[in-house]
Amino acid sequence: MRQRVHLITLGVDNLEKVAVFYDALGWLRVPETPPPVIAYDLLGATLGLYQREVLAGDLGYMPKPGSGSVTLSCNTRDKAEVEAVLAQAQAVGGTLLRDAHEMDWGGYGGAFQDPEGHVWEVIFNPFSPLGADDSFQWAGA
Repeated sequence: MRQRVHLITLGVDNLEKVAVFYDALGWLRVPETPPPVIAYDLLGATLGLYQREVLAGDLGYMPKPGSGSVTLSCNTRDKAEVEAVLAQAQAVGGTLLRDAHEMDWGGYGGAFQDPEGHVWEVIFNPFSPLGADDSFQWAGA
């Protein structure tokens, strides 16, 4: 298997409610995506929202609602953007888990949950600055 991720799929119970949350964050749906998926193209990957029951049929087991065991991360260009993203997520129905704060390792970040409990970290990492196209690489773009 090559070292890459193309699709991040979130199993959800209320597809439209969760999609409205991501829409309100300013994300754009991929037009004409066939049901039961709602897709958002990301830089080099896609986030797919998928009805949990249908996903269970595809996978052969019923995934649990978002628990934080797997977290998604969004890196930012600076600390102010961390604050702005957390405020926006909270304003459109997300649950703030942790206010923005200085991290032990030198970064700055906080966390929120989407309406079905999927956990997002919002991080400014001064050791891995984003590329001009917003691409992220662990050791810097």
